[in-house]
Amino acid sequence: MTMKVLSGNYAQSYAAQLARVQVISAYPITPQTSIVEKIADFVASGDLNAQYVKVESEHSALQVCISAAALGARTYTATSSQGLLLMHELLHWASGVRAPIVMGVVNRAVAPPWNIGADHADTMSQRDTGWIQFYAESNQEVLDTVLEAFRLAEHPDIRLPVMVTEDAFYLSHTVEPVDVPEATLVDRFLPPREPHAILVPGEATRLGSFTGPDHYVDFRKQLADAIERVPKLLGKIEEEYRALTGRSHGGALPTYRVDGADAVLVTMGTATTTARGVVDEMRAAGHKVGLAKLRLFRPFPDDEIRRLATQVGRIGVVDRSYTFGRMGPAATEVSAALYSGGARPPLSSFLAGIGGRDITPHEVRRMYETLLEGRTPTTHWEDLEEEVTVHG
Repeated sequence: MTMKVLSGNYAQSYAAQLARVQVISAYPITPQTSIVEKIADFVASGDLNAQYVKVESEHSALQVCISAAALGARTYTATSSQGLLLMHELLHWASGVRAPIVMGVVNRAVAPPWNIGADHADTMSQRDTGWIQFYAESNQEVLDTVLEAFRLAEHPDIRLPVMVTEDAFYLSHTVEPVDVPEATLVDRFLPPREPHAILVPGEATRLGSFTGPDHYVDFRKQLADAIERVPKLLGKIEEEYRALTGRSHGGALPTYRVDGADAVLVTMGTATTTARGVVDEMRAAGHKVGLAKLRLFRPFPDDEIRRLATQVGRIGVVDRSYTFGRMGPAATEVSAALYSGGARPPLSSFLAGIGGRDITPHEVRRMYETLLEGRTPTTHWEDLEEEVTVHG
């Protein structure tokens, strides 16, 4: 292991280098740009033997990755916010043709109004495109998850694209010590991609051609079956990674001090770090509170949520985006999981950190107090400015 002080963006770059990606397709967008800039440095210096393709848009960036993956290459790209939205059509193509692409996404607010702060609306609006989605809490978790994502994406039982997300600026431009595994160790964990090419140069083959109603549904069911196999395989991959590096990030829904808790918050990304500190303070003061980190959002960890529900009194879900007309998107998923399960503790949706506003310990403590007071479950917009005028 080599200890380096890295931003979350550079953690993505080093992971791509260690994975020995063969094709990188890139287009800049704040706050993602330094990911692909650092990878360009690796390629230019000879530290990464890969084809670096500069394109005119994010739409084209993903198309290059889809085509390269169809030829059997290991591929990587990165984007954020409006760039991810521009990819929307091709997100469906990537999953539909079972392209094992790994993409770093720096979660950023969607315009208008223009905002470059942390917000999960960009990836949440793509949750039904057939991509596996991870939400990282730390720069170390970013690096480790990218490496695990390649193993997962390329497994013959999966062959699906993966997003590894990080909160804008809280991770993307903030540095912290990161253990970077030796290349020889990563080679043991992540060998070259198993040859699986849909397109073969010189041979007449087709990719994503027309299929009628009699067979189309079968393709969709195959995709659904593949994504449902992810949780079990993720556990095996994480155990292998732990055996090599000594690190594990706890699977799909790692929990903290939830046994016998009267109230538990479900968090995503960097909000988890703040909430964990608040849990320790409130536990020390005699309040039975706990925490669950929603690390894997697609496929959604229904079974883990149902098990959590049997252990706790009330659940609150913290979202950095809103499903207009309902509640936060993660809260809707938790609600659906509980509805089809056994235990159904009261559920509240908390909207916080939207557009990059800080999720402070004070706010988190107030969320726990709301749950402990047993207020009617509802959707709570946290820390709103009182005198805001919105012009339509």
